[in-house]
Amino acid sequence: MSGPQMDNRHAKTASRSGYGLELQGVSKSYGASPALRSVDLTATWGSALALFGPNGAGKSTLLRVAAGLVRPDAGEALAAGFAQPSRSARAATGHVGHRDMLYPELTAEENLRFFARLHGIADGRERVAEALRDAGAERWANRRVRTLSNGMRKRAAVARALLHRPALLLLDEPDAGLDAEGKAFVERVVRAVAEGGGAVVFATHDVERGLACADRYAALRGGRVVESGEAREADAAALAAPGMGS
Repeated sequence: MSGPQMDNRHAKTASRSGYGLELQGVSKSYGASPALRSVDLTATWGSALALFGPNGAGKSTLLRVAAGLVRPDAGEALAAGFAQPSRSARAATGHVGHRDMLYPELTAEENLRFFARLHGIADGRERVAEALRDAGAERWANRRVRTLSNGMRKRAAVARALLHRPALLLLDEPDAGLDAEGKAFVERVVRAVAEGGGAVVFATHDVERGLACADRYAALRGGRVVESGEAREADAAALAAPGMGS
């Protein structure tokens, strides 16, 4: 499979910030437990940012705030220059979390058609066919989602997130539980969106793969960004040490 053909289809949206994603002093607590503590973070257009950190470091909460699914207690999240949560920010953002957000009794194609209508996509049928091709899902597009393997569901979820051609793509451990082919698919998606002018932020426990796929990285611990920089200059062994990257 040649992989997603997304060049020039994820061109950057006009942004007052100049970033695909910008978090400014973002804090979020669940009861007495802080998940994010005054986080400042940016993701630039035409690049991919990898998030590392142990379970509970705040990666998922950060991505949910960035996607407009969770309101921060303090600070601001800008997606493609638009404040989250807002209609403009949601329209510019694609998100795949730990749940695939697909309806199990519908087929993969029916799910995508539903989300195409939800996004108000005029050429929905053509866009769905395109998304299924990009995901390598044409052979099983007419199967109910509940009958699909984990890898198939993940491909369908990524297709859902890309359906409206978002400028910003957010992925929370997209390669978890996937075989080598599935992981390669996720990598192709990340690079295709970034090289097409969009911005990608993805969380992963696989430090070596993450660094190989990303342009920049940020490491979280205890809800704070404790390290960041260029992926090519990162110390993979240090990031993978217990309590940091895995």
